[in-house]
Amino acid sequence: MSESIFTKIIKREIPANIEYEDEICVAFKDIHPKAPIHLLIVPRKEITSIADLKEEDSKIITHLIYTAKKIAEEKKLDGYRLQFNVGHLGGQEVFHLHLHLLGWQK
Repeated sequence: MSESIFTKIIKREIPANIEYEDEICVAFKDIHPKAPIHLLIVPRKEITSIADLKEEDSKIITHLIYTAKKIAEEKKLDGYRLQFNVGHLGGQEVFHLHLHLLGWQK
């Protein structure tokens, strides 16, 4: 299987507007935003989809959600939505698991 576009962004082979990173994940702006703040929070480990999670990956998912909360607080968002798309029918376009953070400010 070839590397996803998100893995290439994480490796800095493709440019992106990276807003946060740590040892587990990277967060960058979505190129087709659906909200004033729209970031993708992507694990460094290439997991295809929520449907492909293994039990040992549960800490990664928890970390992605906590990271979204932390970013929302830093950006002083008044409201936000967290979204995982799963599979083609679920709207997943890039098959590297990622969490959408869509946020709004007053």
